[in-house]
Amino acid sequence: MKTRQAHPALPGARSALVLLLLINLFNYIDRQVLAAVVPELRQAFFGANGGADSSLAGFLNWFQTTFGFKPENAMIGLLSMAFMVTYMVTAPIFGRMAEKRSRWMLIGVGVILWSLASGATGLAGSFLVLLITRCFVGVGEAAYGPIAPTVISDLYPAKDRGRVLSWFYMAIPVGSALGYVLGEQMAHTLGWRWAFYVVVVPGIALGLWALFKPEPPRGQADLDHTMSPHTVQWRDYLILARTPSYVLNTLGMCAMTFAIGGIGFWMVDYVKEYRGVGSGASTTFGLILTVAGLSATLLGGIAGDKLRPRFPGSYFLVSAVAMFAGFPLFLGVLYLPFPLAWVFVFLACFCLFFNTGPTNTILANVTHPAMRAQAFALNIFFIHALGDVISPVIIGLVSDKYGMNTAFLIVGVMFVVSGIFWSLGAQHLARDTELAPKRLRLTE
Repeated sequence: MKTRQAHPALPGARSALVLLLLINLFNYIDRQVLAAVVPELRQAFFGANGGADSSLAGFLNWFQTTFGFKPENAMIGLLSMAFMVTYMVTAPIFGRMAEKRSRWMLIGVGVILWSLASGATGLAGSFLVLLITRCFVGVGEAAYGPIAPTVISDLYPAKDRGRVLSWFYMAIPVGSALGYVLGEQMAHTLGWRWAFYVVVVPGIALGLWALFKPEPPRGQADLDHTMSPHTVQWRDYLILARTPSYVLNTLGMCAMTFAIGGIGFWMVDYVKEYRGVGSGASTTFGLILTVAGLSATLLGGIAGDKLRPRFPGSYFLVSAVAMFAGFPLFLGVLYLPFPLAWVFVFLACFCLFFNTGPTNTILANVTHPAMRAQAFALNIFFIHALGDVISPVIIGLVSDKYGMNTAFLIVGVMFVVSGIFWSLGAQHLARDTELAPKRLRLTE
């Protein structure tokens, strides 16, 4: 009896990948534009004259009287937290919807929603309105984040997913970099509000394109896709908790996301305000993210795929090694003078992004196609709840009290924590990948 071979990429796979990559690009432009204009937001809402929001100034004065310091950085970090909370809470809802409804429709509606909400951020006249608009951006991105990787996984076979998902996720560093550069340039020329306006039209156009894409068959690119349609019962999600690779990978990604969230939101402000580098820090950091992120994301996926025949846990191993190496490099950022410290910023970011393709490939390979969207959505919930939802606020609060260098030490520890979890996961990956099509209890 012949063994069924993995299917090649399906027709339309390349155009779908290009569209999803472009959407992901604007996704991260929108996320990091906020971080790029933190000094301008601080002046607008926390300025010496009370900024644009007198009620906020009253709260800050009360807090200073009560606790001895103003939580300005913590409040700015709350903007990132608001986005992430709504993103992580609504992602499982959209993940569940994606199991029965058109994924391209959900993606298109989500992209249009977050584009409009981003434009509304630029119109905000008070801190509360600013907070609400970032929540709506989170809802829109939740309709896209957990679903896009499942579409790619249904278009490409398992043997190519590490490479292909690396191409998809390379939009993270490039989009983030463009967000920093765009935010800084817009703030200096037209004002910080224009940094949010300029993403609206391209986002709406990409959302409309997504609405007209055909839905790929679920599980078509996997080795076992003989039972269709699949109905996933609520009890079936407990399978994820009994899959060691999924659990350990998610825990490692929680620590990694904490580190990325802290660096992504506070690094530019840290370099400008605490290290005195001055103007151009956003652009320099953006260029570093582009080069380090592009090269690391692509090389990480390729390394995981290439080493897979020799080391069954290769995706875990390459991710763990990168994070262990990144820990001393990040310490160099904190204690070496600039411009030399920029070299260590580059190297630390390279190590952070090296695991992007491999860790997301693990998620795709150890979950059944019928519940893959929800598996990604639950992963999103946990990595953000324990990662970049809390890291900007925690780092902001610790820096308000003890200084940014002390706050950033927490980020360094997270490099090590993620490396430990991924090291533990390597021994389980081969077995979990083999069992993934068989673990799900299906109801016709």
